[in-house]
Amino acid sequence: MIDSESEIESDEPIVFRLNRETKADRLDKVVAQLLPEHSRARLQKWIEEGFITVNQKTAKIKQIVGVGDEISVVVQESEQSKAFTPEDIDFGVVAEAKHWIVVNKPAGLVTHPGAGNWHGTLLNGLLYRYPELMHIPRAGIVHRLDKDTSGLLVVARTEIAQTHLVRQLQARTMGRQYMALVQGISKVEGTIDLPIGRDTRVPVRMSVDRPIAPKPAITHYQQEKTGIYSYDKAEKAVSLVRCKLETGRTHQIRVHMASLGHPLLGDSLYGSQIPVNRQMLHAYRLQFIDPLDEQEVAFVADIPEDMQMLINQILWDKE
Repeated sequence: MIDSESEIESDEPIVFRLNRETKADRLDKVVAQLLPEHSRARLQKWIEEGFITVNQKTAKIKQIVGVGDEISVVVQESEQSKAFTPEDIDFGVVAEAKHWIVVNKPAGLVTHPGAGNWHGTLLNGLLYRYPELMHIPRAGIVHRLDKDTSGLLVVARTEIAQTHLVRQLQARTMGRQYMALVQGISKVEGTIDLPIGRDTRVPVRMSVDRPIAPKPAITHYQQEKTGIYSYDKAEKAVSLVRCKLETGRTHQIRVHMASLGHPLLGDSLYGSQIPVNRQMLHAYRLQFIDPLDEQEVAFVADIPEDMQMLINQILWDKE
């Protein structure tokens, strides 16, 4: 059906010459038959961007091609295939040792590449600053923080350390504490023991109300202080809450506090009515057992500037 040139370098075009067995059809459909490993959508994008030509001329997606036409394709790497590449990303390092690194992730930085965020993540920055992590699964990342949550993460520098730290997470012996600003006056302290799974109606949300495939989730919380936040001629009661994770489910603190009627300030996904620039959640304390000497180590990260500015604007109740 088709004659193709021999193997060549990836940055050189692959040339297909259509012979008599070729049935005339739209360019995107023909190329999809030639390169079935790539999606039609991706191939259409390549045509639009000029990486696929017909008879050495710019082509169109619906252009009809057939016998005698020469199709040239310069294969482009997918975003996903380029995800694990070093990039100069700004993030803080609190401490580092032979087997681990403790990172202070800023708000707005995605932890790990994924759909819609294949570049510019903490993982890309780790590979740039610590090239040896290229040989560790997930570049040594042991646990994650949401994009708009700031604070401490531990990253393993060896596979042995990664296994050790993951087991601590599974055994619930790794200590993770957060500071959160929430709407309303919370109880002085409490424990939320509600399984979490995907929301049945909104795929990007997690839920404790009839969730899909729920997993156990336990959050302990303690009220630090309460006050009034004034904005746009409105006033809302708020609480500063310290949260301790016993498990680590996606959006766990956000979902659990919202389930009590106390969504995090700025967390519109879970019902916040206060318009601030992000959910006010900071992973301020982290403790774990050092895989090298089995001694406990602990670290603290100051509340970031944007969250502290908001705290300073709140009229706190006198103790």
